[in-house]
Amino acid sequence: MIKIYHNPRCRKSREGLAILESSGKVFEVVKYLDDILSEKELTAIINLLNISPIQLVRKTEKIWKENYKGKDLSYAELIKAMIKNPKLIERPIVVNNNKAIIGRPPSTILEIL
Repeated sequence: MIKIYHNPRCRKSREGLAILESSGKVFEVVKYLDDILSEKELTAIINLLNISPIQLVRKTEKIWKENYKGKDLSYAELIKAMIKNPKLIERPIVVNNNKAIIGRPPSTILEIL
């Protein structure tokens, strides 16, 4: 099953959703700002992306700059920060079975469809 972790207020996320809609494939939309990810879910996504948690953080967000920037955070602390402040999670993220990609630019989503 294909899932898109989506923020409707984000232009890139909306573009990613449009790519999935035009693909004709069945997918699920997860509005991660409303349906907060669990530690287990976020860790699984990071593992599928094959990145470290810091690579999933939106470092331009005010929350990051005011509360976390410049701190030496552990893997677990980064996960907790993203769960507490889901706006910090880069978007959109598309998961297709055992593969995942950050849709930046949105056209990269085509790689896992």
